[in-house]
Amino acid sequence: MAKRPAVQPALHKVIMVGSGGVGKSALTLQFMYDEFVEDYEPTKADSYRKKILLDGEDVQIDILDTAGQEDYAAIRDSYFRSGEGFLCIFSITEDESFLSTAEFREQILRVKNDENIPILLVGNKCDLEDRRKVSFQEASDRAKQWGVPYVETSAKTREHVDKVFYDLMREIRARKMEENKTSNGKGKDKSKKKKRICRIL
Repeated sequence: MAKRPAVQPALHKVIMVGSGGVGKSALTLQFMYDEFVEDYEPTKADSYRKKILLDGEDVQIDILDTAGQEDYAAIRDSYFRSGEGFLCIFSITEDESFLSTAEFREQILRVKNDENIPILLVGNKCDLEDRRKVSFQEASDRAKQWGVPYVETSAKTREHVDKVFYDLMREIRARKMEENKTSNGKGKDKSKKKKRICRIL
């Protein structure tokens, strides 16, 4: 009797975006390998893949860690085009990196041409509370305005590192299920989908 082919686990494509030095690579490496790398200077984008258990289901996560200083818009656009969800990261110790998140979001929405693309706003380096420049309230307000969750992380202490990746994958998965329903003719108008904001204290 012929063997049935094994079902491939669902693949969720996550893109890390944010200014240089905010800890995109540190978060990625902490999630992938449980290690904190303080001085990581990527000169190009790096891609990682890992099989994980998401709510009892085997899935694969594909993480593209962009270098943050892509000079060529065409390259950046092709990265963004391939993503199904985005972690938009800034450092709570740098005002400028927070301001840049608006620009990154605009680029994502332009390339994806989709207002409902899953995005999480992530304030990294929350272990450096004494050097905080961006208040929790200010970042929460921006996330609320965008209709996305806001979570603060520390790649150093691992605080909420798994949470942001898992939460984003859940959003991607929900989005795919919604799209499947729509393509089967049973879908509802996506614009009516309620947005939610998660407050992490």
